[in-house]
Amino acid sequence: MDSSLFTSDDKSSDNSVHTFLASLLFNLAVSAAILFLFCILRPRFKRVYAPRTYAVEREKRSKPIGNGIFSWIPAVLRVPDEEIIKRSGLDTYMFLRGIRSNLIIFAAISVISAASILPINILGTNGLTGLDSLSIGNVDSKSSRLWVHVGVFALIVVWTLWNIVGELRIYTHLRMWWLTHPAHASRAQASTVLVTDLPKTLLNNDERLFRMFDMLPGGVRQIFVNRSSDELADTVKKRDRLAAKLEKLLTKYAVKCVKTYEKASLRGDMYVQPRRPAMRKGPLSLFGGKVETFEYLSAEIAMCNHYIAQNLKQMQDFKRQPSALVMFNKQIAAHMASQAVLDYKPFSMGNVTADVNPEDIIWSNLKISPWSRRIRGYVSFGITLAITFLWTILTAFFSGLIQVNNLTKLKAFNWLTTNKFALGIFSGIVPSLIIALMMTLLPLILRLLLRLEGTPRFSLIDLRLLHRMFFFQVWNVYLVNILSSSSLVIVTNSLSDPTSIFTQLQEDVPKSAINILTYVLLLTFIGAAKEIFQGFSLAMRYLMPLLFAKTPRKIYSAEKPTEFNWGATIPTHTLVFLFGFSYTFIAPYVSWFVALYFAIFYIIYRYQFLYVYNDSKWVTGGLSYPKSIKQILVGIYISEIYLILMMLSRIHGTADSVMRVVVAVGIFMFTVAVNLYINDVYMPAINYLPLKKAFDIEQNPLLASEFPDVLGDEDVGFSESSDSSSLSLEQRKKRNWIYAMYSSLVPTSIIKQTIRTFPSILGSSTDTFVSSKTAPAMSRTQTDKYRLSMIDTSPMATAGRNELARMFSSPEIRARPVCNLWVPLGNEKLFGRLLWEIEHYGQGTILVITQGTEITEKFRVRADTDFDIEAIEVGDKAEVSNMQRQRTVSI
Repeated sequence: MDSSLFTSDDKSSDNSVHTFLASLLFNLAVSAAILFLFCILRPRFKRVYAPRTYAVEREKRSKPIGNGIFSWIPAVLRVPDEEIIKRSGLDTYMFLRGIRSNLIIFAAISVISAASILPINILGTNGLTGLDSLSIGNVDSKSSRLWVHVGVFALIVVWTLWNIVGELRIYTHLRMWWLTHPAHASRAQASTVLVTDLPKTLLNNDERLFRMFDMLPGGVRQIFVNRSSDELADTVKKRDRLAAKLEKLLTKYAVKCVKTYEKASLRGDMYVQPRRPAMRKGPLSLFGGKVETFEYLSAEIAMCNHYIAQNLKQMQDFKRQPSALVMFNKQIAAHMASQAVLDYKPFSMGNVTADVNPEDIIWSNLKISPWSRRIRGYVSFGITLAITFLWTILTAFFSGLIQVNNLTKLKAFNWLTTNKFALGIFSGIVPSLIIALMMTLLPLILRLLLRLEGTPRFSLIDLRLLHRMFFFQVWNVYLVNILSSSSLVIVTNSLSDPTSIFTQLQEDVPKSAINILTYVLLLTFIGAAKEIFQGFSLAMRYLMPLLFAKTPRKIYSAEKPTEFNWGATIPTHTLVFLFGFSYTFIAPYVSWFVALYFAIFYIIYRYQFLYVYNDSKWVTGGLSYPKSIKQILVGIYISEIYLILMMLSRIHGTADSVMRVVVAVGIFMFTVAVNLYINDVYMPAINYLPLKKAFDIEQNPLLASEFPDVLGDEDVGFSESSDSSSLSLEQRKKRNWIYAMYSSLVPTSIIKQTIRTFPSILGSSTDTFVSSKTAPAMSRTQTDKYRLSMIDTSPMATAGRNELARMFSSPEIRARPVCNLWVPLGNEKLFGRLLWEIEHYGQGTILVITQGTEITEKFRVRADTDFDIEAIEVGDKAEVSNMQRQRTVSI
């Protein structure tokens, strides 16, 4: 077979069109089918597609959507941004805002490049056909028209960086608002830091540890040195396992009793209670006597509970771990402690993190020594590099295996040479699918490595995973796999002739745009359809519970919304940004589909976060957003390096060609300057609460709950300018939202002038806001009262010292010495004696809860999703006894 069939320019150009069309049609067809299936299933499977309408707190629930096929699209677009923050938090809002910002950037790039760069490429004189005629490869290397590519790209870089700086300014204000808002600042975790690697001199001296941190403003409220007990942890696990087994058996027996009762009633016979399950016990259980299972399990649970209660009284004897949680009286003290150098000894108290939620801590990793943690980190990094190298070989092997040039050498695939559509399928879809499938396994491996390193918090694992995933994808998906056809040729030829690298860059890099495009098409259509269809969730959250969720507790848990995979998803979007931006001047048509990608995902993610995802544990105040900005800057750098190399490959000794290289380098240096500005101005204010902001809140606590002015017109919540002094509170709020929405896109002077010219935008003023000159000063008593009311809004902040100590302890210490069983035994006529016996065998440590669950007419167990089981569960024997007495009185 003649190999030139696949290497000639004409045939290659023709194949690029067929590859694009085949990829587009295939992805459109598959995604349309999946989307249509979602629209049909959405109203019928609320557990999968709308759990946030009923299975979250009432104030965070979204309004149900009608059953129309496409009614969900306008419904999610009508929800204002303020509601998104209220329902889903700042992390979600900044993620959606980042997607929208990328959409706006590439929408502008698409228009600009289509009107400037694209005509120049089409009118090129190199005679390329197909999609290659739309790339820079069609422009003669000596043509002065290349100035259009350089100039337009410079304009695009300036526009993008201006947008990034504006978005970071807005995010900084929003994060400070989130940190100081009463809903967050009043929580105990907002004023708590986790300190690892404590030296022995402090670990065994509580008073010295207290006095050291008490130097910070406001002093220390409480210190919790972490303790653990392996024996207690094993007992708690055993108790929970027995309790789950008892709940399952009781539920199964209750259903059996109801069935027997209904059958007896229909026949008119007397109801006879079914025989209770029995089991053998002891080491010789096969030959020993049987005991009633309910009695045996209840007694075993009681023994575990007594052991837990006895050990909790001796908690001071538990082994101390080299870490502690320090709770301050003021939030600013926690942020100051996180930034301070706590010790001069190497690796001593070097890891201090603020805003600590006990549920976010990986308690087993707190036991790791600092030396072991660093050795693990080096080993993990080495394994990551090895995986990257191995992944490179695997992806290159599989991609090369299904290359058309290789497949057509086999007789079984000779038919591809005559079937252009099938040729396009193999060229544009199969390689992308191979990459996508292999990348699904990567986050699991990297997440495990980060945990084995000794990372102390789950959220920190996700934040660190963001960068590892991004750089892994840049190497394996972008540089190695997507551009393998051009990269391998460039490297091979440059070994024998180093000067040929520029020629190869000029010819081969533009041709790789089709590989970029087909991968973007796969992510845009099938990736988006996969995200909204939630096929895995459909199986696990609907079909699996039907088979395995048999107890009220498991049924209740199955209704809870799923969590969003932050660490693995965000890098994919920044990778797509890199795809589009790097080919802005090379093949501008790629940016059109990147804009479409962000538009589709923006709509889908608005639906997902409003109706599907609920990340109660992922509460970082949008810390993933600045990390994605750093990745976007990396994408801009890579694109500018491309521009420099492309212009270097077109130098012909003329001043004109040299100046293009100089301008390209100037664009790169301008980006470096902006990056340094961002690092100096915004990055230090992102992680920690600034002292000035804390002082402003101290002077005027009302500032904490007012939406911030991102343009900085206000000082301590009041402005003496004529623009602000006459505005009502509602008008100020609307004005600040306008600033937050548009100040990164439109110059601030234009926004302010528009508001002055058209004041009706802010609505009518009913109550005039009083300026700071005439506003009466709040007395210290009033200020303290308001601050106290904010603190009282949080249950964690109102807890006593003992309760706080339990909340901020390891899981085995937080375990209660009683057991709450949730089973459908509410029928007193059928289960009254059984309920009493279970609690009797439990020796006062078992409470049977029958509310919120029932057995339906079809003999299925139902759990009321509006019933808050945690609110009725008890924590000690006194509460168990009290609940039992109340139940007896009500009966």
